[in-house]
Amino acid sequence: MTSAVILVLLMGALAYLRAPVIAWTIAIAGWIASLQFAWGCQVPVAVWAVFGVIAAVLNLTPLRRAVFTGPVFTIFKKITPAMSQTEQEAINAGTVWWDRDLFSGKPDWNRLLSFPDPKLTAEEQAFIDGPTEALCKMIDDWKITHELKDLPPEVWQFIKDQGFLGMIVKKKYGGLEFSNYAHAKVVTKIATRGGTAAVSVMVPNSLGPGELLQHYGTEAQKDYYLPRLAKGVDVPCFALTSPYAGSDAGAIPDFGVVCRGSYTDPRSGQHHENVLGIRVSWEKRWITLAPVATVLGLAFKMYDPDHLLGDKEDIGITCALVPTEHEGVCIGRRHFPGGAAFMNGPTWGKDVFIPLEWIIGGREFAGQGWRMLVECLSVGRCISLPAMSVASGKVASYTTGAYARIRDQFGLSIGKFEGVDEAMARIGGFTYQMEASQDLALTGLDIGEKPSVLSAVLKYHNTERMRKTLNDAMDVHGGKAVVLGPRNYLARAYQAIPIAITVEGANILTRSMIIYGQGAIRCHPFVLREMKAAMANDGVEFDKAITGHINFVISNVFRSLWMGLTGAKFVGSPKGGEVAAYYKQLTRFSSAFALLSDMAMFSLGGSLKFREKLSARLGDMLSNLYIASACLKRFERDGAQKEDLPVLKWAVETALYDLQQAMDGFLANLPSRMLAAVLRKVIFPWGLTLKPASDRTGTQVARSLMELGPTRARLTKGMFVSADETDPVGVLEPALKAMLETEPVEQKLRKLGRDGKFKTITARERLAEALAGGIITQQEFDAVTRARKLKRDVIMVDDFDMKMEHHDAQLLQRLIF
Repeated sequence: MTSAVILVLLMGALAYLRAPVIAWTIAIAGWIASLQFAWGCQVPVAVWAVFGVIAAVLNLTPLRRAVFTGPVFTIFKKITPAMSQTEQEAINAGTVWWDRDLFSGKPDWNRLLSFPDPKLTAEEQAFIDGPTEALCKMIDDWKITHELKDLPPEVWQFIKDQGFLGMIVKKKYGGLEFSNYAHAKVVTKIATRGGTAAVSVMVPNSLGPGELLQHYGTEAQKDYYLPRLAKGVDVPCFALTSPYAGSDAGAIPDFGVVCRGSYTDPRSGQHHENVLGIRVSWEKRWITLAPVATVLGLAFKMYDPDHLLGDKEDIGITCALVPTEHEGVCIGRRHFPGGAAFMNGPTWGKDVFIPLEWIIGGREFAGQGWRMLVECLSVGRCISLPAMSVASGKVASYTTGAYARIRDQFGLSIGKFEGVDEAMARIGGFTYQMEASQDLALTGLDIGEKPSVLSAVLKYHNTERMRKTLNDAMDVHGGKAVVLGPRNYLARAYQAIPIAITVEGANILTRSMIIYGQGAIRCHPFVLREMKAAMANDGVEFDKAITGHINFVISNVFRSLWMGLTGAKFVGSPKGGEVAAYYKQLTRFSSAFALLSDMAMFSLGGSLKFREKLSARLGDMLSNLYIASACLKRFERDGAQKEDLPVLKWAVETALYDLQQAMDGFLANLPSRMLAAVLRKVIFPWGLTLKPASDRTGTQVARSLMELGPTRARLTKGMFVSADETDPVGVLEPALKAMLETEPVEQKLRKLGRDGKFKTITARERLAEALAGGIITQQEFDAVTRARKLKRDVIMVDDFDMKMEHHDAQLLQRLIF
């Protein structure tokens, strides 16, 4: 019995440590020998013979390939689903980074904490404090969205003159050459003031031709276009989406046929006869900046039926740069997405002849468009919409925290009601998650990574959290947020939520197909190696990958069971104190996630990619592992401030709980019920033990938003707040400060009123009566008067003349009640 226990413990330890096959062989041989020499058991020769055969098969590569991995390789090649070229290019795009650690089952937390903290250079900080601050002061969002339906000409010119359109362009071409972190923080700050300006700035930097030109453009293209893009001489757009191909961008019907033709170059006015080019026809929709663009980035399928370029007829998706003044290019009409005022519209053309030199990168990059797009998209998707989402979270946190403290009902600040408190906890917690997740990804970008899987995680989860925070902020503000007008600082962002949910890969598609679809192959330590070996018919490489994979699975079974039984109490953590348990739980669930991934692929094979609900839950597991780890990284980056512990706890505990629920849902719906039952016992031997963040923690988060403290300051750092108290956001903090300072006086006045000490009726009259009776001082009278005026400014909404439809400025002169 004792020897059997020793064997179990020995195998468990070897599996937990992911020992190589030779270590297993030596350890088990030693155990068998101990039976005979230490325990006095007679081990039959047959046992040694069987062990010797198995050991030889496992340790001698030629024999292992002949007996085991060779036959497996034959089967694997038959069952591995074929990948289209677009799928292969999407999977090969970008790099894997911290997401690979999370897929490993043994994340290296010291590696996470050693990643450099994102910082702004002096030049970048000066740009944010200078031109970006100035731009925000120029923005009147109500005028832009309600009256002009566009940015004012002077704002457009300022954006161009100050280089906002060339933040990513290298300095040698006249651009600012900012880091990805600085780029994101500029967009975030502008977005806290107005979405139209933010989108107008972010699209040329994240999704425009500039990114493609810098990576793939010819020297002539770079020398001509990049200086013009950097200074706003040219305004770019990129036309990919068509009415018939949205999420399935690879299926665009727009096409170009190689031929000879003539054209006049609108840039130089020169006419060219009988040149080799492409006759392109397209119809695009939902293209941001298309109505005002001067240069059109165009994606189309290219064909060469007459073999003018070579033997290949179907060249593939190609990207070209076309001046919008070129004959046949149609722009100028616009859409109004969600009521937003940023320029967005269609472009179309029929049989428009362009020379081959207009292909981005020249003729040798013909057919390389899809690869170019997916590689660059992984960068833009980490920056643009995630930054807009962070901005919404900051605005929601800043405004809702102040408003909930200032606005009172039933004699109590509404933020102190538990129902409101619950919504505010989500606002603060999700804002912390969003910025932490983006900042970690930006760190990766700035050290040279292109984390395509994490970009999908950010795109989906930040925009979904933006939706939740804005919904909660609208609920807390109530009627204040319902009435449109200059005073309403939430409604326009709320109206625009569907835009972020839809563009750059629809959220439903991103969650159900992209996150795990890419992650399972790219981030897994062995799957991509096995697939590449199968495609290359490389049995040697497959043997190395499959043996490593088997060891990986066995290890994760033992690791998941052990950490489930012990609650991960004996797992190492890079930090002590309250956060240690979080690192330990994430290690536990990293192993469990890796095990579930392998079992899903094992039991479902190629059909897993069509099981979108299961794939979505696996994606949720990976995403929440990332979000929780990013929050822990942020906490340490901020100096592990004690005041921030409640919001960290809410953020991490919510992510861990969501992760557990995704695993529970996956196991409840895995088709192989026997396998699901075994996995449930391994991963959750004591059941679902994790709970969501407690009500007490949520209340602490909510209260931190309503106080002028360091946590509120850190959560809202980087947003624009006007110093003008007549500004609807600028008035909030002065009003909050005034309310907090005069609260004791107001409490005294309310008590006197309840006790029947006043002869007057209205609040204003009673305040004057208290001054006359010596109950309060003149200083207290002045402070309460000011606080009440500021409070009124905060809670009032706009009304309009039914005929003139302009703001009634006399609202501010009404009596203070």
